Amino acid sequence: MADLTQTAPAQTTRKPVRWASVINHAILIAGAALMIVPLLVMLQMATIPDAQIMQHGPSLDIGGEFRGNLKKALFQSMSFSGETTGLTMFRNSMILGLGFAIGKIVVAMMAAYGIVYFRLRFAGLAFWLIFTTLLLPLEVRIVPSYEITQKLGLLNSWTGLIVPLIASATATFFFRQYFMSVPEELAEAARIDGAGPVRFFIDILVPLSRTMIAAMFIIMFVYGWNQYLWPTMVSTEEGKVTLVQGIKQITQSLEGNHIPEYGRSNVLALLAVLPPVLVVLFFQRWFVKGLTESDK
Repeated sequence: MADLTQTAPAQTTRKPVRWASVINHAILIAGAALMIVPLLVMLQMATIPDAQIMQHGPSLDIGGEFRGNLKKALFQSMSFSGETTGLTMFRNSMILGLGFAIGKIVVAMMAAYGIVYFRLRFAGLAFWLIFTTLLLPLEVRIVPSYEITQKLGLLNSWTGLIVPLIASATATFFFRQYFMSVPEELAEAARIDGAGPVRFFIDILVPLSRTMIAAMFIIMFVYGWNQYLWPTMVSTEEGKVTLVQGIKQITQSLEGNHIPEYGRSNVLALLAVLPPVLVVLFFQRWFVKGLTESDK
C-alpha cells in the first residue's frame, strides 16, 4: 500500500531585522566617512597642479603631480639656510611629541604617587590646585610661561620647547584615580618585604600601570605632535620648525606671482596624520583597557 503521507517542507524562520544595530552601524559608517573623506580629498588635490587649484578650486580630477609633490615635501627646503625640509620637520615633530608624552607621563606618575601614598597633610588641596589648571587653556598661561622660559635662557632649545609645558593635570588626575584603586595590601606587602618607596613605585606600580601609561601616551603624544602656538613663540630657528608650522608657512600668503604650494602642503598634512594614527592603532587595545578597567 502506497504511503500517501507527505512530509511538509521545512519552513525557514526569518530573523527579525535589528533596526537598532542597523542605525548604530550607519552612524559609525557616516562618522568614519566624515573623517576619511577629507584625507582622500587632500590626497586627490596632491595629484593636480597648484595653478589648477587656484583657477578652478577643488575638483575630482586625478593628475600626475603626486610623485613630484612628495619629493618636494620630503627633500626640498623651504628656508634660506636649507635646513627646513619635510624630513627635518618630521623629525622635529617626533621629538616634540615623544618629549611631551614621556615627560608628562613621568611627572604625572610621580605627582600622583606622592599625593596618594605619602599621606601629606595638604595632599588633597595640592591635587585640587593641580586639577583647577584644567580650567585654564594654554593661551591663558602662555605669556607667563614664555617670560619664565626667556629669563631662564631656554629660548631656541629643546628644553625650552618641552619642559615648561611638561606638567599635565589630566595625566595626574588619571594616574591618581588609578593608584587609588590599587589594593592597599600591595603596599603593605611591599613594606613587609623591605621595599622602599622607590622600589615599590618602580617594581609594582609602574608594571601595574602599563595600560594607563599607554592611554596617556596616546593623548600626550598627539597633544605634543600638534603643537603650533608654543613652538612658534619659543623657537625662531629654522632647524626646529615642526610639520604643523611648515604647513602653515607654505600656504599662509599669496605674494606677487607666488602660488601657494597646495600639493606640497597636502602631502605634508598627510604625513603629519600618519604618526598619530599609527600610535593609536598600536596602543588601541591598551588605550581602551586603561580608560575602562577598574579591577586591578
